[in-house]
Amino acid sequence: MKNCLPIKLFSFFFFTLFLISCENTDEPVTYEENTNEYVNDWMYNQMKRYYLWNNAIKSQGNLALDPKEYFKTLLQSEDIYSYAIHPEKPETSPKSLRSKFGFDVSFIAFEGKYYGVILYVLEDSPAKNNGLQRGQLITHIEGTELKLDNYDNLYNSMLADTQLDLKVVSYSAQSGFSNPKTVSVLQGFTFLQPIPYQVIENNNTKIGYVSIPHFDVGQAQLYLQMFQELKSKSITELVLDLRYNGGGDVSSATALSIILASNIKADDLFIKFEGNQNGGNVDQSFATALKSNESSVSFDALRNAHPGINKVYILCGKRTASASELIINNLKPYMEVITIGEKTFGKDVAGFPIVDDRNPDKRGWILYPSIYKLFNARHEGNYSKGINPEIVLNELQQPEVFALGNRSETLLQGALNRISGNTNKIKTETVQSLPLSKISTDIDPLLQIIP
Repeated sequence: MKNCLPIKLFSFFFFTLFLISCENTDEPVTYEENTNEYVNDWMYNQMKRYYLWNNAIKSQGNLALDPKEYFKTLLQSEDIYSYAIHPEKPETSPKSLRSKFGFDVSFIAFEGKYYGVILYVLEDSPAKNNGLQRGQLITHIEGTELKLDNYDNLYNSMLADTQLDLKVVSYSAQSGFSNPKTVSVLQGFTFLQPIPYQVIENNNTKIGYVSIPHFDVGQAQLYLQMFQELKSKSITELVLDLRYNGGGDVSSATALSIILASNIKADDLFIKFEGNQNGGNVDQSFATALKSNESSVSFDALRNAHPGINKVYILCGKRTASASELIINNLKPYMEVITIGEKTFGKDVAGFPIVDDRNPDKRGWILYPSIYKLFNARHEGNYSKGINPEIVLNELQQPEVFALGNRSETLLQGALNRISGNTNKIKTETVQSLPLSKISTDIDPLLQIIP
């Protein structure tokens, strides 16, 4: 009888420990397919592995949330670039006037009135095909006159609409306001854009002007032909207009950089990618970055198109982002880069898309997380607040806005003045630029590095 109690107690403790050990197994929890929990658990695991700030993600949180909302809970507050989309759910995709209608707009006040200024119109876009063009001034949106207390809300309503009714007018210093008309634009697709270029002669100097709207895959051959022609015309200066370029393919941006950079070799370091403890660091030379998505044009062929310049003037602004900022930052170790305009967007991260392909018969969510920070060969980067231009200049100085490439256009005129040594200032501003709570810009999801 003396030994019964200890034996019973030992049995009880053993059984309790057995239950605890069963409850603490490391077997993963499984969720029913097509539920929010099923998707969000996958998102959580991918972000814990790849996300640049993965250590800041402490717990799974509420897996029952809508996946798009759940993804936002995993992001650092300063990360405004990462997002998730579902290819069968259009409402999950980022929206911009440029992607929906084919134009960009800003807002100004002039002589007590308020206007939306058409800044950029894509070729063969719904906007272009319905008569919108750079420099037109919007006076009414959906029949409502623009005012100080409504322009921001009207702008956001345009982002949500699938059809726009705009009342626009033209303006010139000679004739004032003229040609009022109403333009209706339906949401639609816009395809690959041309790259306009020309030679401007200014005070016996031949200046190349190139405006690139986007860095598309496979543009290296086009750059090659373009710069061979500019080189044959003996340009000695180059103005590169990237003010409306939201980024694109890194190999395309690299191809352009190879043509522009002075005295580089194929194995010179171009990009440094720095990730978390799982992703590590990746260094890419000019040749390696080019080959990541471009095989039809060689490094040597691009170098032979170098026009003999040792500096480049880059026109930039709020919509200059991603691969465009990469060019600004990563050319600096190899040549003088003179930026003219306004502070850039500030996208100094890169990554690759992560696809939920667990069900081969059904398309799943696609994550575009920030995975790497970007640096140049001198380890210069950290421009998440934007790159400040060397010459600060707002392109909206006057209500008359000239076409891109017109030597009277504000930023181009600023570049020509710098090249010629002309210290004359641009005309005094007569308009007031108005801020937006959210700038609509077709920034690419991420500069892509092949994993």
